[in-house]
Amino acid sequence: MSLVDRHIGFVHALREAGLPVSPAEGLDAARALRVIDLAERESLREAYAATLVKKPAYRPGFDVLFDLWFPPAISGLRRRGEVDADEAPVAELREHLAGLLTDGGEAELRAFARAMVERFGRHEAGPGRQNWFSYSVLRALSPETLMAGILREVLAGQERGGLAEKTVRQRVNAGIRRFEDAVAADVRRRIAEDSGIEKIARSAVRPPLDQIDFLRATRADLARLRREVHPLARRLAARLTIKHRKGRRGRLDFRRTVRASLQSGGVPLDTRFRPPRPHRPELVILCDTSDSVSSFAHFTLLLTYALREQFAKVRAFGFVDTVDEITRFFEPGADVVDAMTRLVNEADMVRFGRTNYGHALETFAERYGDAIGPKTSLLILGDARSNYQPPALEVLRSLTRGARHAYWLNPEPRPQWDTGDSIATEYGSVVPMYECRNAAQLAAFVEEIA
Repeated sequence: MSLVDRHIGFVHALREAGLPVSPAEGLDAARALRVIDLAERESLREAYAATLVKKPAYRPGFDVLFDLWFPPAISGLRRRGEVDADEAPVAELREHLAGLLTDGGEAELRAFARAMVERFGRHEAGPGRQNWFSYSVLRALSPETLMAGILREVLAGQERGGLAEKTVRQRVNAGIRRFEDAVAADVRRRIAEDSGIEKIARSAVRPPLDQIDFLRATRADLARLRREVHPLARRLAARLTIKHRKGRRGRLDFRRTVRASLQSGGVPLDTRFRPPRPHRPELVILCDTSDSVSSFAHFTLLLTYALREQFAKVRAFGFVDTVDEITRFFEPGADVVDAMTRLVNEADMVRFGRTNYGHALETFAERYGDAIGPKTSLLILGDARSNYQPPALEVLRSLTRGARHAYWLNPEPRPQWDTGDSIATEYGSVVPMYECRNAAQLAAFVEEIA
């Protein structure tokens, strides 16, 4: 494969993994290759990163794909103390790894990882076929069990439990993570050689954080997404604020007008006005909390929690087949995890356990209709799947007529709207409906409603 082919394939793989790379940026990267030493692999990596990576969150996926498309040269083990990768006992290899974890260089560690994958990572899968695994390498060497021996050797004669031990532990733990990453990278490289780079690239890279699908987010993903909530909340509050028309003034300032009229013999030629008061909007959130959209509900309720600081008043309501106000669970100072736990255990949102948007809307209008007013922005969050129950469109239409703004965020891909029991188009004819599957689309929605 030529360098041009690798460049084109690499840029295409980045786009498939969710990293935004424009044609112009691809050309910039190609130009950068003309001014670096292509034999220096790390220079090549940094040239691509400087031209193609826009956010720190994109860098891990970029590095995985770079190692697949521009793998390091396969070389023999750079021995410390003449370690033989093929014949040496496991105990000797573990001793060698312990030395690398404390003061080994990156190149030595990666070379050792490649040799260990060659020895322990291969599993025959039939005539002419072989599989490669990371876990068998890590099981054979058990790097996490080396800590006690390293501490005994490094801290010989020193007091345990102090700063020196903490420093060594941090260095060794960092070395273990680097070794595990190097083993995983070499296993991916070998699988790519057998199965094709494109195939392994599609499964090796997780989407960037802001493109992880809400409905497929793990608990760890949601924990990371919490850091994205507060900036989005501030931007959403700014977009929903009632905009004053250009040139609009506040109320007449009588005292300043009279004072100004003294210059014109008491004739008020120059009227003075008070500055308009900035308006902080009110927000009502109506959120589907059923199991089918639980991850989406989790994230949007975190958004609700953040929005309390940005709006004059925020009221949140959750529903499955009936509605309950859940604002009380998000009082200032409350721990968000505790709030979510209490919400599940204490809120009255379920009668029979099957989502019913129509009944939820009717109940909301009957119990909490006064929450909607001319200063209110209504935000509905849900997949519009109502188990073939009546949609109560007129009730929704009445609610939206009473609000200043109304928007609907749907976590399902648009091609799935109106399939099965989805009535997205019917609801979308009353309330503007936006596809909102990830944090990037939520940010785009915030920008669009400006």
